Amino acid sequence: MKTLFLALAFVFGTGFAFTQKYAYIDSDYILTKLPEYQAAKDKLDQLADRWTKEIEKRYDVLRMKKENFAREEVLLPEEERSKRKEEIKRLEDEAMQMQKARFGVKGEYFQKRQELIKPIQDKVYDAMQTVASRKKYVFVFDKANQSNLVFADPKYDISDLILREMDVDVK
Repeated sequence: MKTLFLALAFVFGTGFAFTQKYAYIDSDYILTKLPEYQAAKDKLDQLADRWTKEIEKRYDVLRMKKENFAREEVLLPEEERSKRKEEIKRLEDEAMQMQKARFGVKGEYFQKRQELIKPIQDKVYDAMQTVASRKKYVFVFDKANQSNLVFADPKYDISDLILREMDVDVK
């Protein structure tokens, strides 16, 4: 009796598993097809470039001050030496603070990315949910972004369906 129950449970359990539908998307591919994503990404890249140059200038000034100090240190009176060391330390701290403020975990770059990119990602997610619901997919995986998806048959890729749902021309 116990064996019959286990056999029936196995048959019905595996039968149910085979009726589940699944698919995958490539969010990187989808995003590259969206003009608003490219515009947002370009804006972020410009900000990052500008901020990186600002930070590099600060480090260049700091490097120059350190080199000058190293050359002149032995000739300077103790008071001047201390003053210059403090100035170098202050410049180092300011440069690191600027770097953290721009590119840190809660920095301006992260906030700007949330502001510009997150709404676009939300649109993609909403379109994916709509397609998944309509097609009755139980699972939808994303093969982009460091996914653990090792292999995916292209016939299960619904990325173009997501783009069509978003009224994006797929070529």
